[in-house]
Amino acid sequence: MSFIELFFVAVSLAMDAFAVSVSNGLMLPKIKIRHAVVFGSFFGAFQFLMPLIGYALASCFAQYIVSFDHWIAFILLALIGGGMIKDSFSSDESATAQTESKIMSVGNLTALAIATSIDALAVGVTLALMDDTNIWFSCLVIGIVAFVISYIGVMLGKKISGVFQSYAARIGGCVLIIIGLKILIEHLFFGG
Repeated sequence: MSFIELFFVAVSLAMDAFAVSVSNGLMLPKIKIRHAVVFGSFFGAFQFLMPLIGYALASCFAQYIVSFDHWIAFILLALIGGGMIKDSFSSDESATAQTESKIMSVGNLTALAIATSIDALAVGVTLALMDDTNIWFSCLVIGIVAFVISYIGVMLGKKISGVFQSYAARIGGCVLIIIGLKILIEHLFFGG
């Protein structure tokens, strides 16, 4: 696989992470550079690790993982998105602080990173079937691209949050649920 092909694979894998980053950037009351770095780090790390895991497990478990990975992504994104929508109906200041701590919690970031990087696991399986693949380089490119795109997503969410401030959590929650549905529908009906 050429570098250009690998780059486009990395960008396509990072699109769900980008959308999730934008929606979370919308909801954070005060975004600092560290928020974007933390999001980028989580999404980049999982986008780096998942193809590596897929590559390592390709011969043993690929057919089992592919059969239900879309359900895991859908359930995680639907639960997190539903929680965001539910929380958006409380409007006091403590809810805003709680929203930031929820969004930036390790558990939330890990769940979002797993949900948006499950497809990267399948890419790792595919990379294992190719003869000319340097898995470490491939995973590094995928991870760096995911970091940069997620970082940009959080900052973009910050820029447009003023327009959608009162509805940010609802929009963000809906975006997560829609991404989960997209993943589920692609896998169930289009063999994605």
